[in-house]
Amino acid sequence: MPSQTPAIGSFAGLTLERTRIVGIINATPDSFSDGGEAFRAEDAITRGRCMLEEGADILDVGGESTRPGAVPVPVEEEMARVLPVVEALAAEGAIVSVDSRRADVMKAALAVGARVTNDVTALTHDPDSIVVAADNGAHVILMHMQGEPGTMQDNPRYEDAAQEVHDFLVEQIMACEAANIPRVRIAVDPGIGFGKNLDHNLDILARLDLYRDIGCALMLGVSRKSFIGKITGEKDPKSCVPGSLASALAAVRQGARLLRVHDVAETRQALNVWEAIEKVRA
Repeated sequence: MPSQTPAIGSFAGLTLERTRIVGIINATPDSFSDGGEAFRAEDAITRGRCMLEEGADILDVGGESTRPGAVPVPVEEEMARVLPVVEALAAEGAIVSVDSRRADVMKAALAVGARVTNDVTALTHDPDSIVVAADNGAHVILMHMQGEPGTMQDNPRYEDAAQEVHDFLVEQIMACEAANIPRVRIAVDPGIGFGKNLDHNLDILARLDLYRDIGCALMLGVSRKSFIGKITGEKDPKSCVPGSLASALAAVRQGARLLRVHDVAETRQALNVWEAIEKVRA
């Protein structure tokens, strides 16, 4: 029998009876696998439209790379990169998430149509972020990251990676609830590759069952991540799609209901086949 996941209901207006795809739009010149491809607003908007046609349910727009070793971008530059894209795609009816750790960027993006904030620091980097999310009725994605992007991969350490990441995210859920962000508007992401080595990543991926009872949607971002190359020897992130799909399906079986991906069409096809098989197994 397939693993059973407690009913969480919905997130950002989407039911979670099936796994939802979050398409990545990096309006940056320096993201780890697609930097520069959607840097111009018109290219990012076109990419978003294509992703919707391929089966994306949410579009996640970011203007600051948080890859290992990344250098912070001025707030004004980040806004200039993301706001035209968010506004255009939201105006066309897309559910848009803004990928930012800054309250000012979140507030501006929500004002032009974003419904979700996706923060790699789980709303801890900017003290105003949690207030902005609460006051604007935003759905929030809380991600775990140990350290800062510039140094997070220097020497990450955990006694028990899976449990420590889980416990941190539960604490942040409670902080959000205290700030009047209800649990139904919260999703969590264990942050694969963010301040974690290969062993940490594999430990977390093998123990996603830890999140079954917290009452929030679980999102996973494994798309083209470097841990796949470490396992397979593949050096080009764009050639890591098969490993990305294998990781994603393993996560879905353990309860993940949001997949943040670069390769929407491939992920949708894999999910359709997997879901058809699971339906027969049930």
